[in-house]
Amino acid sequence: MTRPTMLPEAATGKMPDAAGRFGQYGGRYVPETLTRALDQLTDEYQRAVQDPSFGAALDELFRDFVGRPSPLYHARRLSQQCGGAQIWFKREDVNHTGAHKINNTLGQALLTMRMGKQRVIAETGAGQHGVATATACAHFGLPCVVYMGEEDVRRQAPNVFSMRLLGAEVRPVTSGSRTLRDAINEAMRDWMASVETTHYILGSVVGPHPFPRIVRDFQSVIGREARQQCLDRLQRLPDTIVACVGGGSNAAGMFFPFIEDREVELVGVEAGGRSDRPGDHAASLSFGSPGVLHGSFSYVMQDEDGQTSDVHSLSAGLDYPGVGPEHSYWKDTGRVRYVPCRDDAVLDAFDQVARSEGILPALETAHALAKAMEIAAGRPKDQMILVCLSGRGDKDAAEIARLRSAAK
Repeated sequence: MTRPTMLPEAATGKMPDAAGRFGQYGGRYVPETLTRALDQLTDEYQRAVQDPSFGAALDELFRDFVGRPSPLYHARRLSQQCGGAQIWFKREDVNHTGAHKINNTLGQALLTMRMGKQRVIAETGAGQHGVATATACAHFGLPCVVYMGEEDVRRQAPNVFSMRLLGAEVRPVTSGSRTLRDAINEAMRDWMASVETTHYILGSVVGPHPFPRIVRDFQSVIGREARQQCLDRLQRLPDTIVACVGGGSNAAGMFFPFIEDREVELVGVEAGGRSDRPGDHAASLSFGSPGVLHGSFSYVMQDEDGQTSDVHSLSAGLDYPGVGPEHSYWKDTGRVRYVPCRDDAVLDAFDQVARSEGILPALETAHALAKAMEIAAGRPKDQMILVCLSGRGDKDAAEIARLRSAAK
């Protein structure tokens, strides 16, 4: 499919429209079976955001269960080593369950109960969304099934164990590439067969309307907190904000509250993998083209016939051949700059942050950290680079050891 020719003039926070469109992206491309459930979810979400009791319940969960607000942290030693701008972290890794994913799963669990649904399903790649969904379901007493690609079950074994400890059923997916794309496929099939009693807690800003908006809205607590924390502590906004992008939930949550602050540079970092060759990376915004994947129109890695391409990342959470429609809109407007980061740079960044700051970042997050360090090195010392530290990396330790052993 060719690149779009009609581009919006400027990114705006007033998105999506009533049809779930971010410019030309988004929308709803699903079987008729799911239309009623998506309409129900849209209507219930609209009622929920206008209901003060819903906001109060979510705020209480964020404060008392998740531990929000998450800290704003100055990475002083890392900044000194880079020799330029000051690097700060928005520390989503210290949330309950160790990542940003819990922000969305708690909100959607509340919606599940408002709709009277008795069962929850989810997909997961790196396992952080699976753990967060299992956690929310355990908290509210909801049965939970998590679909996870067989390859991701192998490389994210600690999270699989945690999901099962929390009472979730983890169903390995053995079709296709056995990764996140295939897990979403299976979750969608389950939902079509059980839509009357089941809510699908989708974990990223992908999929059919209203999921991209709902997930972004729940995750925007990250950027709202960070914005206020910067103003309170530094009396200014950051010069640059960096976040990793797979489907794009942590980046959407971080960027959205800053989207109309034109003086703040926004940088999304994709999985550059081993090379720029097809199949060696998962950088949909850098190398893909507009198409339909999992019920939404967005940038997709696809061949000339429109078939979804295989992708690669050492990070299970970024190993996805598409991206959220709002990121596609932000790309075309030029509001966010998207860049790929190679696997070797990711591992180097993981090591440097661990040894300089005493923080083990998730491999997903290490993509953003690598680019933030690169940007900081070329900027003046009085500039501020803010990184969304989307998750902790103890889940990745065994996989990193395996990769390094294989490379010897």
